[in-house]
Amino acid sequence: MGLTARIRTRDGWAVSHAVVTVADMTGAQVLRAEADAEGAVRDATPMEPGAYTVIITAVGYAPAASSVIVTASGRAEVGPVTLARQGGTELPPPGPWTIDPVHSSVAAVAQHLGISSVHGRFTEFSGSIEIAPDDVTKSRVEAVIRAASIDTGNGMRDGHLKSPDFLDVERFPEITFRSTGLTAAGSDRWTVHGELGMHGVVRPVDLDLAYLGTGPDPWGGTRAAFRATTGLHREDFAMNYNQVLQAGIAAVGTTLKVELDIQAVQGESLPAV
Repeated sequence: MGLTARIRTRDGWAVSHAVVTVADMTGAQVLRAEADAEGAVRDATPMEPGAYTVIITAVGYAPAASSVIVTASGRAEVGPVTLARQGGTELPPPGPWTIDPVHSSVAAVAQHLGISSVHGRFTEFSGSIEIAPDDVTKSRVEAVIRAASIDTGNGMRDGHLKSPDFLDVERFPEITFRSTGLTAAGSDRWTVHGELGMHGVVRPVDLDLAYLGTGPDPWGGTRAAFRATTGLHREDFAMNYNQVLQAGIAAVGTTLKVELDIQAVQGESLPAV
């Protein structure tokens, strides 16, 4: 009996301090419960069958509301609830922002042998963001990744990826991205249009961007968080190497899933900490 719910952020983290309030159709509060450390709400208080309004709140997040039907068992299953950071319906304050590589990640996933995935990341990169003051669609992003910083957790594989078969880091030491435009794709989601330079080839690439909000950091600055994804084809960047197994399956998939988790610090440089 009672109420169950799971409270998460947009990128899947538990909101451990969320509060769930349940009101009946007259607006009277019938239940109030707090999420545990895993963002789960479990309250055994039985409720009368009927329709109720559920409001989820948490400091730093925009409130969310939904309706729930309590069955004859007295149970209400709210299910997963996603909370957006306050300010998530806007972009960060205008001006320059600097990507913090220590608290950001640039990762990619490729299929291996047709049955599993290989995860890699670049450990050395830098970048800047300029939020336009009047027309946010004129905002700009630039980033540079050191190709030789690829890390898949296997030295032999990393060496092959750095070779002329793939990234050819001796000839092409940098991977670059420069935005060319920005279009809204939702209240806190955007499509970043840009040009990706890799392995001597420049191609247009769109990033699906979610803005996760802004907040203060322990060093007196302000940070903004973003998550972006895109898909790439190796052949588009003249990386055509592959080993085909006897079963006709490619050893390494030709499609890459790119996942970016970015923290940016307000200002033209990173703080000295």
